[in-house]
Amino acid sequence: MALPGLIRLDHIGFTVPDLDEAHTWLVDVLGCEYLYSLGPFGATDDWMAEHLNVDARTVMRQLRFYRCGTQAVFEVFEYRAESPRTAVPRNSDVGGHHVALYVEDLDEAVSYLRARNVPVLGGPTTSTGPSKGQRWVYFLSPWGMHFELVSYPDGKAFDRAPSQFRGDRP
Repeated sequence: MALPGLIRLDHIGFTVPDLDEAHTWLVDVLGCEYLYSLGPFGATDDWMAEHLNVDARTVMRQLRFYRCGTQAVFEVFEYRAESPRTAVPRNSDVGGHHVALYVEDLDEAVSYLRARNVPVLGGPTTSTGPSKGQRWVYFLSPWGMHFELVSYPDGKAFDRAPSQFRGDRP
């Protein structure tokens, strides 16, 4: 059974400590296209807690939408909260996450990031198994969020022989 009507991923939302800093980085470094802004939003009742799972008195100062490449849409929030958690989760933490961006030439993209002093974690890694044919590398935003560059111009091994990798387990 599947979620009825599911077609595709629509957008990825994340919260940043400084929306202007994030805007500059998303537009000037990643090359995202700024689309529009909304906000501020707050409530005097429990609407924020009920609908967004934040403290009821939290104010969403503003959110901005960005298109990144031909598909990804980022919904980027800045909140004002009584006592926000400011530690960015590691990938090994519950709630850890990253945003992966597909690039045509991984080495060129890594050089571009390094030339702009973007922290790149290690060097490109060549995948094996079902992901053979893929190379990837992680990098960090100014606020510490994990991003990944990924490239597999000739496809992945899984794309050529999916039944070879599925097995009995999900």
